[in-house]
Amino acid sequence: MRVDVISIFPDYLAALDLSLVGKARQRGLLDLRVHDLRDWTTDRHRTVDDTPFGGGAGMVMRPDVWGLAIDEVLDAGAVGAHLIVPTPSGEVFTQRHAESLASAEQLVFACGRYEGIDARVAQHYRDAGVTVHELSIGDYVLNGGEVASLVMIEAVARLIPGMVGNPDSLVEESHGAAGLLEYPVYTKPPSWADLEIPEVLLSGHHAKIERWRRDRALERTARLRPDMIAALSVTGLDKHDLALLAGLGWVPDPHDGGRLARVRAGGPDVTPARGVDPGARVAE
Repeated sequence: MRVDVISIFPDYLAALDLSLVGKARQRGLLDLRVHDLRDWTTDRHRTVDDTPFGGGAGMVMRPDVWGLAIDEVLDAGAVGAHLIVPTPSGEVFTQRHAESLASAEQLVFACGRYEGIDARVAQHYRDAGVTVHELSIGDYVLNGGEVASLVMIEAVARLIPGMVGNPDSLVEESHGAAGLLEYPVYTKPPSWADLEIPEVLLSGHHAKIERWRRDRALERTARLRPDMIAALSVTGLDKHDLALLAGLGWVPDPHDGGRLARVRAGGPDVTPARGVDPGARVAE
């Protein structure tokens, strides 16, 4: 995979030489190139921004400079080339995005600064047939797109075959195909600070260990990310899963049998959070 990052602060991306991403570059698994946007300016001040039309605070990055840079960096012959514009007003980046982008031949990250990049840049490349993603890494504002690009590049790059030493770790981790957060993990020593690791993990009984880990993943996800539980398909859950989730206040939605509905305990009955029958009972 080829990844190009365009920024007015190329040194910001030096972290890409570290850890697994750096090793992947050395091994040729990842062709990663960082470019200085100012190399495409045409004036002696190397200007990349100007005042916004319509007034307002801040400066906007010029489309003509960005157009020259992207035209040169983007491989027109690359199959599935993607232009990625990090922006707090974009769609929230998730593991599903990372999985989709991991199969691309080229990714070009356009790191904006100030009040952002002139909106015509994204529009122009969409009109030209380039797949453009305007993505956010969360509901907050950064000084520029470099940090977000680092996050997304690492999330995508670690999915490239050969990048991670043990590919099984990609299957079991949080936000994977199971749609759950990862279970708690432990290592030596077995006793530390008066805390013992769960006995089942010392049992050598693989089926019991797998069940314990599944249960803890369901509990952790229900506690920290109820939105992920609501997104689960009932058909992907076994009887044990359903019984455990019922005890945590999640039951099949009578209005949408394929999903779960959250309920609130109210004695022997439950009070619906999403239109569940008030007489429905939570399984023990």
